[in-house]
Amino acid sequence: MGKGSSGGFPSPPLFAFFFDDRKLFLKKWFPDRTLLIMGMRVDRKMFDQHFRRRLLADSRSEILSWGYRADKWVYDFARENSIPVIYCEDGFIRSTGLGNERQQPLSLCFDRQGLYFDARTPSDLETLLQNYDFDNDVELMRRAEECAATFLKSGLSKYNFAENIDIAALYGEKKAKRILVIGQVEDDASIRYGCDQKINNNDLVRLAHAENPDAQIIYKPHPDTIYGSRKMLSDPNEVADIATVVLDRIPFSQSLETIDHVYTITSLGGFEALLRGIPVTTLGCPFYAGWGLTDARQPNPRRTRTLSVLNVFAAAYILYPRYFHPIENRTIEIEEALEVMMSLKTSREDGQDLTPSALKLT
Repeated sequence: MGKGSSGGFPSPPLFAFFFDDRKLFLKKWFPDRTLLIMGMRVDRKMFDQHFRRRLLADSRSEILSWGYRADKWVYDFARENSIPVIYCEDGFIRSTGLGNERQQPLSLCFDRQGLYFDARTPSDLETLLQNYDFDNDVELMRRAEECAATFLKSGLSKYNFAENIDIAALYGEKKAKRILVIGQVEDDASIRYGCDQKINNNDLVRLAHAENPDAQIIYKPHPDTIYGSRKMLSDPNEVADIATVVLDRIPFSQSLETIDHVYTITSLGGFEALLRGIPVTTLGCPFYAGWGLTDARQPNPRRTRTLSVLNVFAAAYILYPRYFHPIENRTIEIEEALEVMMSLKTSREDGQDLTPSALKLT
């Protein structure tokens, strides 16, 4: 078999690294590809013996990587042999459960340059934001306006696992400026690759307090750390003297009610605050910073445009991700994805077990 032949594959092969059998649902996302799941950690010797020749024999071969989590030799191999790499991450409207609940995502991002949270290098999303002609795409901006309004009205977020609560009773009477500090998983890739300084959640709380000494500081740790699926590297009790620490299960949209300012390192929640007209301070450089929308403490010289919040929404929620119906197994657009997520969220709140076998990562 020479380079340029099919290598024995019936359709273009996609070698998926750092994916396990729980992500076999991906086969549905790529009906026109031969998807080979290599596993979470691939032994180089095994790969060389069984897959290297087949991959190199087919000019259509590509590598799919979950985040940057494949072993270094995978990326070295791809670069040395000019094999394209596609980086995969969850989209910004994901599921009615947290990531550790193993639900299928409603959206995924596939990026050929890098990852949207990696401020060190361009991504397909950053390229869209830097270059796309939003002004002349009237239809896209109409869709963005309508979808953003639906997103806000429905109270959706990336994860939609919590039922509505009495937020006024939780936060107490408002007597001063109210600042929300959004906690993150402190060893998460979005901080490691999106922030050029070493900072933890408690540092962020202390900074918000120091810059706003008369404000009420509300600190919301990340749900994954509260429920134990990810490490909590800084103890919220250490900042309880300067902040109201909220550990309750709250829809993120509700946590933004009555908030006057948001502080975050790189959290997507900062963009959801911008959609609501709330000023945001970012210590790192998330995808929505550097466009004139945030109090951005980490500069990014590649980002030279001034954009509107709707411009960023159009790129990040419409142009960049792919949406897939987790029950009917078909590609959909954001308009239908919003309807599906609202339906799934309502079913969860009503206690209905809506086709769990279709929603689990199997």
